[in-house]
Amino acid sequence: MDIQFLFMIAVVAIVLLVIFFIFYFLAKPLRWLFKLLYNSLIGLLLLWILNTAGQIIDFQVPINLLTVVIVGFLGIPGLIVVVLFKLMLGS
Repeated sequence: MDIQFLFMIAVVAIVLLVIFFIFYFLAKPLRWLFKLLYNSLIGLLLLWILNTAGQIIDFQVPINLLTVVIVGFLGIPGLIVVVLFKLMLGS
């Protein structure tokens, strides 16, 4: 075999190995990012349901990035925390 051919095979193998490691180490942060996005969408849905039901008693929680992320991270306990903050501030 020609030495250039062996060198070419080695370069391709190294490049494929580097690409594999890049995707391997980026997979976990991307998975975490998609989970955060999914949970934030669920938090947005929960806040919308709360505000829709709260119109009956004139109670609304502002839907913004902070409240959506809190409810997204913590779920139902996060929704309770946001409601308690709203009640404590009274505004």
